[in-house]
Amino acid sequence: MNLVVYAIPFFILAIVLEFFYGWVKERNTYRLNDSISSLFLGILSQAMRFVTLGVGGAIYYLITEHFSTPLMDPHHWATWVVAMILYDFCYYWLHRMGHERTILWAAHVAHHQSEDYNLTTALRQTSTGFLFGWVFFVPMYMLGIPAEVVITVGSINLIYQFWVHTEHIPKLGWFEWIFVSPSNHRVHHAQNDLYMDRNYGGLFIIWDRVFGTFQEERKDDPVVFGIRGALNSWNPVKALTHVYIDMAKDSWSAARWRDKMRVWVAHTGWRPADVALQYPRQKTDLRDFKRYDPKISWLVSMYCLFQLVSVGLLLGAMQSAELAYWHGVAGWVVVLATAITTALWLEGGAASDLNRWELLRLGALSLLVLLFWSRGVSVSALAPTLMYAGMNALFLLFLLRPQPLHNSKVAR
Repeated sequence: MNLVVYAIPFFILAIVLEFFYGWVKERNTYRLNDSISSLFLGILSQAMRFVTLGVGGAIYYLITEHFSTPLMDPHHWATWVVAMILYDFCYYWLHRMGHERTILWAAHVAHHQSEDYNLTTALRQTSTGFLFGWVFFVPMYMLGIPAEVVITVGSINLIYQFWVHTEHIPKLGWFEWIFVSPSNHRVHHAQNDLYMDRNYGGLFIIWDRVFGTFQEERKDDPVVFGIRGALNSWNPVKALTHVYIDMAKDSWSAARWRDKMRVWVAHTGWRPADVALQYPRQKTDLRDFKRYDPKISWLVSMYCLFQLVSVGLLLGAMQSAELAYWHGVAGWVVVLATAITTALWLEGGAASDLNRWELLRLGALSLLVLLFWSRGVSVSALAPTLMYAGMNALFLLFLLRPQPLHNSKVAR
């Protein structure tokens, strides 16, 4: 059973409580633009399943049918204990290789792009993990752990990782010798030299201590969150694809065929010498680090928040309905188009670009409504979409007027 769906209301409540706690303590860790960007990536990650159709699941089924040992009893406690420990062990190696090999870092990097650290960062997830992530959990299926047990312990592992994405919880003493904590996971999200590529465990920190990848958080070296090659954009497509694009460019530009191939399997950070010399990449200087934070008006901020809530409700409706494949794809396209357009607003994009994208997005949405209506979908069923379109148009009428700018940091 995938428990993550049931945990979503608690995630939202915890985010609200963390924000108000930080506000009361005069230590706010939220910016609206960064949080909206993270949550859009989380929604896109969940919506991606309507497109990929569970590639890994099909492979796991074949392994279970033809290559696994006899299935363990899903009703015996020992099966669950073994599954929980083994899942986190497999996750450790997936997570570690996600930092040590560029092709896997390309999928994982989206989770690390946030330059803030709060509970919305936990929900900032990739949409391309389905490509290779499944490989690391094959041993569980070969050992005969039932699929329903793997899915359940996997969701428990993921839910556990949510609460460690906060700056408000200090070190927890003996607890940190065994389990992942907010302190040692803050280290994992740092771009400081001392902290980079450390603390990969999901539930247990023991693996990092055993395999030499543990680093304690230190007061004399405060954590700086984010990635060294700062994204400087809220665009979800750029967030999800920029490392893949960089790899393709390096492979294309390399003179030697050996280097062209090596790009795709090399250690993270490796580049062909001739390409690195001809096309150097700027890395963030932490001595003069400034977070990406374009100024936008309060009305634009509210419009972007409205779009986030709207696609969240759309995703909920998609998950609760039995959709045909192409209906699911259409829903994913709507979410993606809305995320891209919202990013343009958050970045203070040019009015001409914003108008063009908004007209294109709303025009496509209108065509979808007409298509569903022509195929017998009732007006009452389409009412939420029509209401959304009307509110969207109302917002845009006001947004066409000049607006005063503000910093996205919520006032303390």
